[in-house]
Amino acid sequence: MQILTPHVYWAQRHGEIYLRVELSDAKNLNISLEENNTLQFRAQGHGAKGDNEYKFSLEFLEPVRPEINHKSTQRQVDIKIRKQEERWWDRLTLQEKKPLFLAPDFDRWLDESDAEMELQAKEEQRINRISVESRVRKDPYVGLKKGYLFMYNLVQFLGFSWIFVNMTVRLFILGQDSFYDTFHTTADMMYFCQMMAVLEVINPLLGLVKTGFFPAMIQVAGRNVILFVIFGSLEEMQNKPVVFFVFYLWSTIEIFRYPFYMLAYIGTEWKMLTWLRYSLWMPLYPLGVVAEAVAVIQSLPIFDETRLFSIPLPAALGSSLSFSYTLQVYLVLMFLGLFINFRHLYKQRRRRYRLRKRKVQ
Repeated sequence: MQILTPHVYWAQRHGEIYLRVELSDAKNLNISLEENNTLQFRAQGHGAKGDNEYKFSLEFLEPVRPEINHKSTQRQVDIKIRKQEERWWDRLTLQEKKPLFLAPDFDRWLDESDAEMELQAKEEQRINRISVESRVRKDPYVGLKKGYLFMYNLVQFLGFSWIFVNMTVRLFILGQDSFYDTFHTTADMMYFCQMMAVLEVINPLLGLVKTGFFPAMIQVAGRNVILFVIFGSLEEMQNKPVVFFVFYLWSTIEIFRYPFYMLAYIGTEWKMLTWLRYSLWMPLYPLGVVAEAVAVIQSLPIFDETRLFSIPLPAALGSSLSFSYTLQVYLVLMFLGLFINFRHLYKQRRRRYRLRKRKVQ
């Protein structure tokens, strides 16, 4: 029987080496680690050259632990080896030239930064699990906190659902005419929901939730400027179609976000709702910011004309400084906030689905 070399695919983490040997129905497996830090593999099976005996050896770049874990399946042989020191290797083998039979395992492959993020995520999971267990044992108010957060998300869900259903029904019945009285039919409920949303800035400061204070403050403050300053203080803006688009985009995002958190506090998850919560914001959040920017731009000449919120100036400099200049600066900050929050939400989504993928594997 001819002795051949199988195809071998490798990947690494900071603490482990993963090898996948393309050899189906492997028999008479002999895997050992020699004193010179060289892995020896020998087995019979069906590989690239049919049924034969296959073998290879790899002298690792740095020392590894002697324990070798391997699992043989009908399709391949999986080998896991722990590094002596947890660090990232520039390559797998001591020799700089890669063996011809060796290639990256792209199913497992991560670059160093991604592997570090995975480590951080695992560490966060471990810390969170310990923290949760600690709170369950030591915090007598954990039930009260979860009850408060559940009720808060429930109230917000019901409020934004009312706005969304109201606007949708009026759109079907009245068509484009519903654009012009959106503010007068839904403003009271939107005022209530956005005043309640201030709690989303307070909750992280009190340690009730793990979400960041800064992203929450950007979203809540930005929306309240649009609602109370642009729409609430200018009657001329209240009949414009842009109000419909701003309110509709806000409520569409929130009718999926709040029930996701609501169910999380009672230990329940719906996969479709989870996907919508972590995916729907990608088109809707930028569209919402664009709609808000249109509202700000449309309000500029009105503030110039009415001089509302103008800043008094000394007589030598003129009568007053129009509030429209402040809003022009705010326009720039809006898109800076969009970048910050978009990056934050994208990282949340990436971390969520990367961890779920690892669990499935």
